[in-house]
Parts: sequence; structure tokens; C-alpha cells
Amino acid sequence: MQPPGQAGPTADLLVGEVPLLSARRTDEWFPDGNPIWKVELHRGRRLLASWDAASGVSQRQHADRRWSPGNASPLPIGIYALGQPEPWGHDLWFDLQPRFETTRSALGIHRCFPGTGCICIPDRSDIDALAAWVRRARIQQLTVLN
Repeated sequence: MQPPGQAGPTADLLVGEVPLLSARRTDEWFPDGNPIWKVELHRGRRLLASWDAASGVSQRQHADRRWSPGNASPLPIGIYALGQPEPWGHDLWFDLQPRFETTRSALGIHRCFPGTGCICIPDRSDIDALAAWVRRARIQQLTVLN
């Protein structure tokens, strides 16, 4: 069963405090061997939406995530300021600004696969749903958990 906000927010789901957006690596794998990450939206303990994503390439999951730009490792653990979705070619870009010390830059959420340092959401309908949530619920932060 899918979470209630999987396709985007509804009027009922927008009532209440701003939902929390997080990303985490799972123990699941895409068919090509890249780990599945989950971008999840919660209000309290209630899961509102969950989208499959990738971050970093499979061989670089344990590389230095904080200090080595351009090494195809996943996003570092921490809190990021999340920008509003913007057009990026035929897709969308959500700017991510780390709220901690790092030499990594040009980080974001966008549609791609596999990930090479950003959070990549391969499915167009998923990134559109995330964009609707960010715009309508005024989500301004992402936490990378692991």
C-alpha cells in the first residue's frame, strides 16, 4: 500500500506543521547493482510519501562523502537547506546547501540514474510529486540520515 501523499499533496495532507523531508540508504538494490535510497516525507511518525532514489554510484558508497568533490560518492550525512524546484533542461533541479563544513558543492536533487553525488530520482512522476510537496507545503530542509 502506498503512502497517502505519494502522488503529491492533498488539501487534507497539507493541514498541520511542515512535513520533514529525509533521505536514507536502504539495504535494497536496483537491478544494476546501485543501492536504493529512499526520499521520505513524514509528519511526526506518519509517512506521507516515499520515493526511490540513488545517491553516488555503487562502487563509491563508502568513499569519503564529506571532503572529496567529484568522487561519485553519496551525499554526506547532515542537514541541507532545500531550494524550490527550478527548471533544469527538460527536468527539475532542487538546490541543496549543506548546513555543515564540506568541500562538496553543486549538490541537488534531480532526475537521473545512477546518482553521481546528488540525490537522483529516476521516475518523472516521483520528482513531480516531490516538487508539488516542496512548493505547496513550503518544505525548506532535507536531512540525509545515513
